[in-house]
Amino acid sequence: MGGLIVLVVVLGAATAAGLALRKRRGKFKASPAGVRPVAGRSNPADPAVLTAEELGAPLGARATLVQFSTEFCANCPPTRRMLGQVAQEHDGVELVEVDAAARLDLARRLNIYSTPTILVLGPDGAVASRASGQPRRADVLCAVDGVLEAGAP
Repeated sequence: MGGLIVLVVVLGAATAAGLALRKRRGKFKASPAGVRPVAGRSNPADPAVLTAEELGAPLGARATLVQFSTEFCANCPPTRRMLGQVAQEHDGVELVEVDAAARLDLARRLNIYSTPTILVLGPDGAVASRASGQPRRADVLCAVDGVLEAGAP
């Protein structure tokens, strides 16, 4: 009987933890915590700023959506399409896709542990928010609008 109670408690705790993690997936959070500094950077005090050279593509004039993907990521293609549509709908917003496997230096520095991971950058390349997992379109629009409103005169 005691073993059955332990089993029920463990299953309940695992289910609660799984539901909590699922609820967090795809939600944008303000600027990443724990970004690792990189020696030799022009501004090592601010490692959460990405440059066009680091990304291999130009930054958007008003905002940049950066998607970290991998070849075998099932959610990456639909996420890329949705982010591309959002970028096309907003002037000065660009989408940059980064292969996390090919850019382990960036993935490690930015604490990218799963794909897709989406970063929303301001016009200066500073990471404003991020989401791990496939986000809802409404959440992406809200994150982009937050950056665009912050940069508005």
